[in-house]
Amino acid sequence: EKRTVTQIEKNGYPDSIYINAAKIFQGIHTEKDKDGMLVRYGDNSESPMMAFKDEHSRRVSYELAFNALKYQDLLEQILLDSSAYPCYSIPDELTSLLVVMLYDLQDRKFQERKIFDGEELVADVQEVEHYLYRYICGIKLAAALARCRIKHDALSIEYFVPETIWKQEQRASALPVCVWINTLKISLEDVIKDLEMKGLKKVESVSDFDHYTFAVDQHCHDVLVFPSSLREELLNLDLFADCKLLLQ
Repeated sequence: EKRTVTQIEKNGYPDSIYINAAKIFQGIHTEKDKDGMLVRYGDNSESPMMAFKDEHSRRVSYELAFNALKYQDLLEQILLDSSAYPCYSIPDELTSLLVVMLYDLQDRKFQERKIFDGEELVADVQEVEHYLYRYICGIKLAAALARCRIKHDALSIEYFVPETIWKQEQRASALPVCVWINTLKISLEDVIKDLEMKGLKKVESVSDFDHYTFAVDQHCHDVLVFPSSLREELLNLDLFADCKLLLQ
């Protein structure tokens, strides 16, 4: 039976994704000096325990956390300007969850989230979501975002990404995708056979890349290299769901 990865759409994430993304964000968010600290994130001295359903869930959790990090200043400004923060019913330890879920909300144009069939609900996520929806219904969050964009003459929130990060992302998006072969589960030969059955063609080097092509790394024979344009398609292969291939 073919296994598949968790499918995540633009209509939201399972509760477990928000929880894991918040734990990651709690450990990486930008600390501000006490004089300039208007949004408080509680104590992050302990390393969080995270359980990921599969490799795709892990990647999406980290992606959501780092997107929230990129826009931390903007998200904090929206919370403050809309009066959604401070919130005395939500402790500082859940501020990271509040910020992560706010990023996802604006990314979905403040549309309600779809609840996935069989999803295990998490009380903290439900509490923060219901709290944010109170401010969505009052249009306060969307209005605060609009005011920020008008103030900075920004057509989209991408304007608020620091230039150094924007340049890094541009470079990273053009880099080939490197993948480790989990040789405890599958051999190089079987991976090549599987990929070729899916319509991909093995070429000698990166210089020979077309869209549906891949190459074996010249120095590490348990590493495959793919064009950057294939990233999303690759992560939906059953080879990733079964952890036979691991994204570098």
